Amino acid sequence: MTVTEIELVLDKKNISDQLDAHGFALTKPLLSSSQCRQLAALYEDPTVSFRSRVDMTRYNFGRGEYKYFDYPLPSFVESLRKLLYPSLAAIANEWNMRWGMPATWPNSHAKLLAACHEHGQMRPTPLLLKYGVGDYNCLHQDLYGDIHFPLQVILQLSVPGVDFEGGDLVLVEQRPRMQSRPSVISPKQGQAIIVPVKDRPYNGKKGWSRTQIRHGVSTVSRGTRQTLGVIFHDAT
Repeated sequence: MTVTEIELVLDKKNISDQLDAHGFALTKPLLSSSQCRQLAALYEDPTVSFRSRVDMTRYNFGRGEYKYFDYPLPSFVESLRKLLYPSLAAIANEWNMRWGMPATWPNSHAKLLAACHEHGQMRPTPLLLKYGVGDYNCLHQDLYGDIHFPLQVILQLSVPGVDFEGGDLVLVEQRPRMQSRPSVISPKQGQAIIVPVKDRPYNGKKGWSRTQIRHGVSTVSRGTRQTLGVIFHDAT
């Protein structure tokens, strides 16, 4: 599996427009079925280094489990992180400007990691998640430290309706002076969902403000659901 086998040409305008309209963006399939299977198989591969395994029940995060990769990341995961980042950094800088802040997000992922490491955020955050029957993930935000890049990517590795049922991605957006808005997202295998890590710009009557967003996963009713989470900042 090499990165030359994958199309990673993101339509920045389309993604930005979807984020503005819905609070999330759904891409065309970025991974082939074979690539999804190979990535999912890393979960049980004894040659792959993981820095931790999290049992969600133990910490009241939900039910199910996930594993954080350790450095050095598998080459394909590292390449995904590097190649997905630039288009999203451009959107993140546009968000900063809407909030009246300088466009400070660097144009390369290596520079973002350097800033994280200077702040003591040294641990990698890409992870594989695995849900079985009855498993779910409570609403949360993946912050991990003072530096948190505002967008993250979730790649669907399993085939909905074949490998599993249920297990939809759920987003809840808390809008200013309004009731919260839920979204339920059911991507196809190989598709990427781009979601805010913490908040996004919202253009209201008084101009741009922030809306808080949390995401989770609804209960899996059959089979096994696996995803790859690509978070761009490192953790403390």
